[in-house]
Amino acid sequence: MFKKILIANRGEIALRVINTCKDMGIKTVAVYSDADAKAVHVLEADQAVHLGPSEPSLSYLDIDKIIRAAKETNAEAIHPGYGFLAENFAFAQRCEKEKIVFIGPPSEVIRDMGDKITSRKIMVDSGVPVTPGLNHAETNIDEMCRQAKKVGYPVLIKATAGGGGKGIRIVNAPEDMEEACTAASREAQNAFGNNEIYLEKFFVKARHIEFQILADRHGNVVHLFERECSVQRRHQKIIEETPSSVLTPELRNEMGNVAVAAAKAANYVNAGTVEFLLDPDNNYYFLEMNTRLQVEHPVTEMTTGVDLVRQQLEIAFGNKLSLTQDSIQARGHAIECRIYAEDPENDFFPSPGKIQYLKEPKGPGIRNDCGVYSGFEVPVEYDPILSKLVVYSESRDKSIKKCVKALKEYIILGVTTPITLLIDILNSDPFISGEVFTDFIEDHFSDWKPETKENDTDIARIAFIVDELCNKGKFKSQSYGKSDIVTPFRTLGNWRL
Repeated sequence: MFKKILIANRGEIALRVINTCKDMGIKTVAVYSDADAKAVHVLEADQAVHLGPSEPSLSYLDIDKIIRAAKETNAEAIHPGYGFLAENFAFAQRCEKEKIVFIGPPSEVIRDMGDKITSRKIMVDSGVPVTPGLNHAETNIDEMCRQAKKVGYPVLIKATAGGGGKGIRIVNAPEDMEEACTAASREAQNAFGNNEIYLEKFFVKARHIEFQILADRHGNVVHLFERECSVQRRHQKIIEETPSSVLTPELRNEMGNVAVAAAKAANYVNAGTVEFLLDPDNNYYFLEMNTRLQVEHPVTEMTTGVDLVRQQLEIAFGNKLSLTQDSIQARGHAIECRIYAEDPENDFFPSPGKIQYLKEPKGPGIRNDCGVYSGFEVPVEYDPILSKLVVYSESRDKSIKKCVKALKEYIILGVTTPITLLIDILNSDPFISGEVFTDFIEDHFSDWKPETKENDTDIARIAFIVDELCNKGKFKSQSYGKSDIVTPFRTLGNWRL
C-alpha cells in the first residue's frame, strides 16, 4: 500500500481523506493557500505545503505547484477530492506522465465522461438509455429551436463540459431560446473555459437518482445502490438520502445493472457515480457520469458500511476489489444535509466571514464531516461548504426526525447558513411523504422566510458568550472560592471508600 499521498484539495473533503489514511497507516501531505494557513486539513495532515495566494488559479488549480509539492514530499499518489482539479483530465494526464498515481480513473476516461456529448454517444452505443436531445454541440439558434420542437418544450440548454449546475438554462418557449443559449454559453466559458452547449429534454416532476459504482483494473465492477438527490438549489444538491423512497426492488436492481454496464462501457476504474433522471412514469435516462468521489458519498457509507475512500486507495494501488455484488448489502436509511455559508433568503448568496462559535451535533447515528471550527475565517474565494451532516437510522421516518433534531442542535454563529431552511424542508409534508423532485425548492420554498424565534437565537448567543468567557477564564466572581464549588464529593450524601 502507499506510504504517503498528497491531497490536492481543502476543507472537509481533505480532512475526510486524511481520516481514512490515518486508519490505514498512510502518511498525508496537505496543500494550502494563504486563506487556508490555519485550516483543519493543514493541522491534521502529517505535512503541509504552501501553494501560494488565495486565488484558486494560483494555488489549488495550479497543476505545476501541486506536482512539485508531491515530488518534494515524496508522495506516491495524489487524491483530488472533488471540485478543483478532480475532474480535470489534463491533471490526471500530468500525474501519469510524472509517474505519480492519480487516485481516480484514467485521464482518457475523465476526458470522455467530462464531455457530455462524448459520454452520451458512448452510452447510446452501449444501449444505455439517455435523455432525448442532441448528440453534438450546437450554436445555431434555429437548429436549437427545431430540436426543441422535436423533443418538446421545456428543454434544458447545457454546457458540454463541467458540472455543478453551471451553464444550464431551462427554456419554455422558442422566443426564450436565444437569450438562454447566450447566457449558458457565457457561463460555461467562464466556469470551464469551454463555451459549447447542447440541448436535452427537460422533464417536469423528475427525480435525480444516482448510483455509486466501484471498478478495479481487473475488470470487476459493482454498484453500491442509489442515492436520491432531487432536493436542489440552482441545479446543485442540498439534501441527499438513500434509499430512494420511489424505487421498487426490481427497478433498483435494473438501474444498478445499467449503472454497472455504463461503467464498463466507459472503461471506468476507481469510484464513480452514474447519474440518472427518473421521470414520473419511472422511465430512467442517463444524465452523466461523475468521475470522482461525490459530496454525498457518506450516506452510502452509512448504509453499506463500506469506506469508499479506502476502496479508492486500494483500487489505485492496483488491488482487486474485495467486494462482490452479492456481498454488498444496504440497511436502514441515511440522510445528508449540506451546510453552506450562504443566505437562503438571498438566492443562496455566499456568506463568508469569521465563525464566531461552532457547536456540532453529536449522538448515535450522527456523523458530521466538518472542515471548520470556532474562529475560522470562511474564505470568499472557494465553494462555501462548511460541513456535511449525515444521520442514520433504521427507517426513513426515524432518520428524518433524527436529522431535524441534529440540525436544531447545530449552532454556527458569525456566518449565515441554511440550517433553518433545511429543518423546514425536512419537516414539510411533501418531503415526509417522499414527493421530492428536482423543482422541489422552487415549488415549495421559493419565497421561504424563517420564522422569528428570538428564544433560539438568544440561547445560541448565550452559549457563545458563556463559552468565550469560560475559555478566557473570566466566568468567575471574587466571592466564588474553592469551598463553593459543587462536586460529587459534596452532593452524594454520606459515603466512604
